[in-house]
Amino acid sequence: QVQVVESGGGLVQPGGSLRLSCAASGSSSIIYTTGWYRQAPGKQREPVASITTTGSTNYADSVKGRFTISRDNAKNTVYLQMPSLKPEDTAVYYCFVRLLGRDYWGQGTQVTVSS
Repeated sequence: QVQVVESGGGLVQPGGSLRLSCAASGSSSIIYTTGWYRQAPGKQREPVASITTTGSTNYADSVKGRFTISRDNAKNTVYLQMPSLKPEDTAVYYCFVRLLGRDYWGQGTQVTVSS
């Protein structure tokens, strides 16, 4: 069973930065795609960014050029660097690990951008 644990959320002012981390455990394989979704109040969960084992990345248009996803395969950890945060980035951010055709999810971490 794969466990996924996020950290790094919080309250930040507009224009501020946060870095989210997501650690995966329970699998000896590093061959998986991982990344982040987010869900704002009253909205559907939407993809934010993803990264493959070889480092290929994909971003939502709303964060492209602003957020950066990276991973450390030795630590089974993925990061989401979020500078220049906007109020519309406020959401619960969920990390996923896609391994052998199955998605594993974390519990989510709250990001609130407000003055």
